[in-house]
Amino acid sequence: MIEIRLLRQFIAVAEELHFHRAAERLHMAQPPLSQAIRRLESEIGAPLFIRNNRNVALTPAGISFLDTARIMLETLETGVEQARRIASGTSGSLKVVFVGTLHFNFLPKVVQAFRSSLPDVELMLREGTTAEQVSALKAGQADIGLMRRPGIAVPELVFERIAREEIMVALPEDHAQAAEERVSLAGLAQDNFIVTPRSEGMGFYDQMIALCNAAGFSPRIVQEARQIETIAGLVAGGLGIALVPASVSHGRREGIVFRHIAAEGMGDALFLDVLAAWHASKSAPARAKFLEIARQAGGLIS
Repeated sequence: MIEIRLLRQFIAVAEELHFHRAAERLHMAQPPLSQAIRRLESEIGAPLFIRNNRNVALTPAGISFLDTARIMLETLETGVEQARRIASGTSGSLKVVFVGTLHFNFLPKVVQAFRSSLPDVELMLREGTTAEQVSALKAGQADIGLMRRPGIAVPELVFERIAREEIMVALPEDHAQAAEERVSLAGLAQDNFIVTPRSEGMGFYDQMIALCNAAGFSPRIVQEARQIETIAGLVAGGLGIALVPASVSHGRREGIVFRHIAAEGMGDALFLDVLAAWHASKSAPARAKFLEIARQAGGLIS
């Protein structure tokens, strides 16, 4: 394996065609430089220079090797710079998984700010339920997740609350309480409920059940759906009502209205946490910047 130092010395002599000037350029004495070139020629097995008392010229082998040496050094320097950029988080890629409701308002702000700040980092986005995100993070298939509380202990992961959003009730537009600005949850005890499966996000599911229990009833669940858009469609079709994150209320949907829930002493129970999560032992240099931007965009999502 030819040392990089020898390549640099060879290129200097080949460009100067003068050992003394090349030595000055390399900030070294001429005799060690001459020895280095002889060593390089020995390793290659061919003379690279024609030397006489007056001139130094490249041999045909030297002319060919000069192109190779320049390409090798340029490739190495590019690779070193790229490695440094990846290590510093200014290049490379970042794999992000997120719960579907965040794409309405929170995630677009974070993505736009991140791409503006680190345009050379490829942001790879994938939607996933909280349960799917936990699995992806544990398996190293994602660098950071934006999720609800998983409802179970996951010691491998680090969690940080970066935002929260209000829980609202989605009603068919012809529902008896659709005209009210705030709806009493207790007044919905006789309604049919549409929910996401507990297996896809225990924290969210359990919080919905706990809210209904605090209002004095157990919800009558008639349908489960994984996607929030599916739930909204089923509500609009009159199949039942649903408790949903406030971000779902963005944008116009036919046949459905979203109403605030009367506090009735429930306080923080009426809000859903948005957590950033990542594997404690898996490195992702660009993750720190993504987290910083997500924290700045956090707060109360409406």
